[in-house]
Amino acid sequence: MSARGTGRVTTRRRARRATGWVCVAAAAVLLAGCGEQAPAAPQSLPGGQQGQGGHPAHDEASAADGSGGAAAASMPASVPMRLTIPSLHVSSTLETLGQHKDGSMETPRDPAKAGWYGPGPTPGAKGPAVIAGHVTWNGTPSVFRRLSSMKRGDTVEVARQDGRTAKFTVDRIATYPKNKFPTLEVYKNLDHAGLRLITCGGDYDQGKHYYPDNVVVFASLTGGA
Repeated sequence: MSARGTGRVTTRRRARRATGWVCVAAAAVLLAGCGEQAPAAPQSLPGGQQGQGGHPAHDEASAADGSGGAAAASMPASVPMRLTIPSLHVSSTLETLGQHKDGSMETPRDPAKAGWYGPGPTPGAKGPAVIAGHVTWNGTPSVFRRLSSMKRGDTVEVARQDGRTAKFTVDRIATYPKNKFPTLEVYKNLDHAGLRLITCGGDYDQGKHYYPDNVVVFASLTGGA
């Protein structure tokens, strides 16, 4: 093989590595954390596809991810054990969520608990860690029922198996119509430790058992203990 040909192969391999997590997220987490409905079928995106611009219906701080506090260095990977959101009075042990056979993300079995998406980064490690939770279940409010009320600057803490706690500060909160969900914007690779909290939003359709929107909280690691 010529040197020129080798260069093209190397470039393609690097591109595949760079977009690998994004493709997993696109296929598995698009409509996560929705109470009273089955997980959505996967929606695969080709590697390297750009996010679908689309403006969110609501965005607490529409600027590109910029931490509400001073960014902290990422931490080694460690399984998350408990999520705490002081402003919402939420304290939940975490289930570990995998993928169904169709590629869609599992949702928490217990509507009172949130779940960490295991194939992705762990909270505190470099990249966009994902934690999902139900907003309601059989008409009863669930763990993320007030997620949409969070504000820029709110704090989120994740206690980890290694005994350390990853402390995040909210950058922004957005609500996206599910049929215009900007997958790569939400799940793109990061050069820092990020966190995405996800649930459903909008007016619940009783007939279809369906929420039309997704609420996404974007946060960045600002401390660790």
